[in-house]
Amino acid sequence: MTTLTYATNVTIDGYIEDESGRFDFFPVDDEVFAAHTDLMRSVGTLLYGRRLYEAMAVWETNAELAAHSTLFADFAAAWRTPRKIVYSRTLTAPATANTRIESDFDPAALQELKATASQDLLIGGPDLAAHAFQAGLVDEVHLYVLPIVIGGGKPGLPPGTRADLELLDEHRFGNGVVRLRYRTRES
Repeated sequence: MTTLTYATNVTIDGYIEDESGRFDFFPVDDEVFAAHTDLMRSVGTLLYGRRLYEAMAVWETNAELAAHSTLFADFAAAWRTPRKIVYSRTLTAPATANTRIESDFDPAALQELKATASQDLLIGGPDLAAHAFQAGLVDEVHLYVLPIVIGGGKPGLPPGTRADLELLDEHRFGNGVVRLRYRTRES
């Protein structure tokens, strides 16, 4: 069976965006960016909610991003490759290729996908991840902890969800970001 990983950037006080919904405070760093690209290359399916999908779709719909640098071109190529499943009740058609829209999260369908997929899956966004956590489907959590405190905003880990985790690995990047890689375990 493949692995379903929830990965996110999170401030040291636990937020993925500030109280205004902005996330432009993340420190830009080639080493961290390359690590995200490597993670993206390792998966065959991306699972997103509408908001995250719309933010990430620019890696396919805006050719200027890939032209910005080799790092950006590598990430854009890595993002375009996996198939994407977007959970949304408002989107009627995808803006990107290799993408399908699902109106509702179905734990049984995701379990079947995990059982039949040939490559790992990556789920993004705490709201969608909360459903997968509650269904017991998340196998790993990768937190990229940013050396910044913003004091409030949207939590990076799903509120109201319990998951017992076992630390598998940690990596400190040169800019102070720390990647924590956990495996979920039965409680």
